[in-house]
Amino acid sequence: MKGIKTVYICSDCEYESPKWLGKCPKCGSWNSFVEDVVEKQPSASATTPRRTSVINSGNNRASKFSELSAPQYIRSTTGLNELDRVLGGGLVTGSVVLLSGEPGIGKSTLLLQICDCLGQNRSVLYVSGEESSGQLKLRAARLNVQGNNLFILTETNIENILSEADKIKPDVIIADSVQTMYSDRINSAPGSISNVKEVAMAFISKAKSDGISVILVGHINKEGSIAGPKVLEHMVDAVLSFEGDKKQIYRIIRANKNRYGSTNEIGVFEMTDTGLREVENPSEMLLADRPADASGNCAICTMEGTRPIVAEIQALATPTVFPAPRRTSNGIDYNRTYLILAVLEKRLGLRFSNHDVYINVIGGLQINEPASDLGIALSLISSLTDTVIPDDLIAIGELGLAGECRGVANIELRVKEAARLGFTTAIVPIHNGSISKKIGGIKIIPIKNVYDLLKLLRASDVKEKKGTNNEK
Repeated sequence: MKGIKTVYICSDCEYESPKWLGKCPKCGSWNSFVEDVVEKQPSASATTPRRTSVINSGNNRASKFSELSAPQYIRSTTGLNELDRVLGGGLVTGSVVLLSGEPGIGKSTLLLQICDCLGQNRSVLYVSGEESSGQLKLRAARLNVQGNNLFILTETNIENILSEADKIKPDVIIADSVQTMYSDRINSAPGSISNVKEVAMAFISKAKSDGISVILVGHINKEGSIAGPKVLEHMVDAVLSFEGDKKQIYRIIRANKNRYGSTNEIGVFEMTDTGLREVENPSEMLLADRPADASGNCAICTMEGTRPIVAEIQALATPTVFPAPRRTSNGIDYNRTYLILAVLEKRLGLRFSNHDVYINVIGGLQINEPASDLGIALSLISSLTDTVIPDDLIAIGELGLAGECRGVANIELRVKEAARLGFTTAIVPIHNGSISKKIGGIKIIPIKNVYDLLKLLRASDVKEKKGTNNEK
């Protein structure tokens, strides 16, 4: 077509190239160029004024900082306390939230569920570019969504969507999904970098100018990142990722960016036949069906924002005849696993080099906190020596390359959560040993290094064997 040309655009920095390149010369990203179609000559639609928001209206003037007033943002509850926790207390008026996740993880189910609560005192416009109105009606019936003050629009043209929004004047707009929508200003297919950026900018301008809360659904690519330009994540106010294995029933919402709250909070849900159900106590869920008197099994406590979560670490070390033993970790950083194995082999002389090692976090939880090092090391030693760790023991601490055990933050919150769940003994770094000897009836054992950890494990094994012999 005349006036149209094909270019390749970097999805990270939007650098344009007439041909595909393996590495972006501007930002250095590999395999980030995607094909796009743009106008070669400016058309009538391209010469029309661009949409501007109240932030960039063209009439702004500099103001003295001391004379500025703090805005009173109004938050609306979504009806799901776990989602409100991740958002920082609720959905902020005039904010734009980007929700991403794998196909079939439950994004549309989650959004349709919150429409029921938001519709009680606010009007909601649900824009679907993937499902028909009949399909949405069937899903709403399964989720028992009444749909009060809920408007459904099946449209992919952003100009038509904004025109309908001007007539309805909703308080909340939900767009599912931003990759299926397009603008008449851009002569490229829906989902292209140019279209995704233009559609997102139109929604952001509408949100900031009219005070409408907007929730955008974003697809992810095969690398696991949000499809479209990287600048999309910078444009919105909050970026939420919906995580979890589709084969398991548990889902986790994590905030990767939040201008109105913390980015450390997570929300835990359980997928049921009637939709997503909140898990208010994730620790009890993660410790359910925990095996008793099994080696390689240890409890840890990790912090997700202000919430302590007790999780279960399982390790399995089995002899192998192959020269290159396998190292597999699920829920724990792969490189962190190698680091802990190297420390145990160097400092304690344990031979993991002729064993296959498998580490798993029960429940599909992703643990990136160094405070889990002590529990991982204890479970590895337990599996290699076939020593049973007491079921009422929990390990909290970070390991250094010299084998030392370093202190961690929020130790009292962690220990109190362990005591609430019935643990009677807590192994902590000696730096944190200054806390009271007993918190909620739990015994505190401070250790300096991995040598103390090995002695403690052997002592508990000897004590357990004596108790078994006395029973006999």
